[in-house]
Amino acid sequence: MKKLLTALALVPTLLAGALAHAQAHSDKETKADVERHRAMAAAHEAAAKCLESGKGHDQCQKDLQAACKNLAIGKYCGMKHAH
Repeated sequence: MKKLLTALALVPTLLAGALAHAQAHSDKETKADVERHRAMAAAHEAAAKCLESGKGHDQCQKDLQAACKNLAIGKYCGMKHAH
């Protein structure tokens, strides 16, 4: 019961945050964000397929860097994992 009350107490805060986010971005900005996320996802999917095809890691990384240029923060569309 205590957890439920705590969770319910957070609802107004979460709603206020969602509303603030919605007000901070216009429909045009939100659409642009969606497009960027899809482009980043496509770049990462292409990198996965590149690795699956047997091309070398270095070539796949180079292709990913090219796909991500001017798309996101960093050379890897904002994602780089450890090896």
